[in-house]
Amino acid sequence: MRLPSFLTPRTVVSAHCDLPCGVYDPAQARIEAESIKAIQEKYQANDDPVYRTRALLIKEQRSELVKHHLWVLWTDYFKPPHFEKYPQLHQLFNEATKLAGGAGTKESVDPATGDKLLAKIDEIAKIFWETKQA
Repeated sequence: MRLPSFLTPRTVVSAHCDLPCGVYDPAQARIEAESIKAIQEKYQANDDPVYRTRALLIKEQRSELVKHHLWVLWTDYFKPPHFEKYPQLHQLFNEATKLAGGAGTKESVDPATGDKLLAKIDEIAKIFWETKQA
């Protein structure tokens, strides 16, 4: 069954929450990255194979959430004028999402990778808050 044309949406939009609310904050990615680092530390301190398996699964889920939150900022919040003023932004996001991916925290149980991811998110957050002041 097809909707009558007057019920068909005329404008299609998208945002991180499927509503153009305009609410963005790198803290979402940072909280997940803090969780990843804590899981990496707890993994190192625990020899129980069941616990370690659960920790790995949760760490991988959190890594995907970090990537999601970063991508939302990268693709939805930051606009061409931001990339002109901060030409390093594309590289920062690329490095941060890779650190949250297979070559980073998703694969590694070393808390040092969690620290690297947190540092990249902090660099992005610094720029984000500068853009909010403008």
